[in-house]
Amino acid sequence: MVQKAKILLVDDRPENLLALEAILSALDQTLVRASSGEEALKALLTDDFAVILLDVQMPGMDGFETAAHIKRRERTRDIPIIFLTAINHGPHHTFRGYAAGAVDYISKPFDPWVLRAKVSVFVELYMKNCKLREQAALLRLQLEGDGHTGNGHEKEPAGLLAELSARLAAVEEQAEALSKQLDDESADAAAVATAAHLERKLTGLRRALDALEPGTGGSGGVLPAQN
Repeated sequence: MVQKAKILLVDDRPENLLALEAILSALDQTLVRASSGEEALKALLTDDFAVILLDVQMPGMDGFETAAHIKRRERTRDIPIIFLTAINHGPHHTFRGYAAGAVDYISKPFDPWVLRAKVSVFVELYMKNCKLREQAALLRLQLEGDGHTGNGHEKEPAGLLAELSARLAAVEEQAEALSKQLDDESADAAAVATAAHLERKLTGLRRALDALEPGTGGSGGVLPAQN
């Protein structure tokens, strides 16, 4: 059974959370509610999330302050944040959102299909990252086992490494196609930020996988954390 990704929804208004759940339910992932920035930070202490949808205007700790706390924590700094706001104060307000670490900034009312499509990109990337980490961990165990037992199965890890590389190449190809699609549809900062985030995540995975190549000292290497 494939484990579902978790999506964190942060908004102080219950009706907004209900609307987000209705929009994202079609993705068939686990939706977690938080009615304040403080509640969101508590949820992030124990669970891993594929993406965070964060309302900007909340009483107490607002979205910008909440995002700043998220980005300061090593465990959560790489989780994509999509800001949702009913306020439109022009480019300066939008820039503040990106400066706070958001990968996208969407004004209400938003197109449900567009929001669902954007979230699905990060869910898919998260699931692929999880699968690649599991496969890489299995490969590392097999490499270490072969090194200790000398069982003569040197070709088996190499085959698994080739399979991992091929699967990552497929993800890289999909990400490249997505970047071109985003560029075609919109040249705004949101598209650029989303494409850049995907590229950074995949570059980290490729670097980790290359470290496992024979002759690079990879059998003792440690894969970087990917959220």
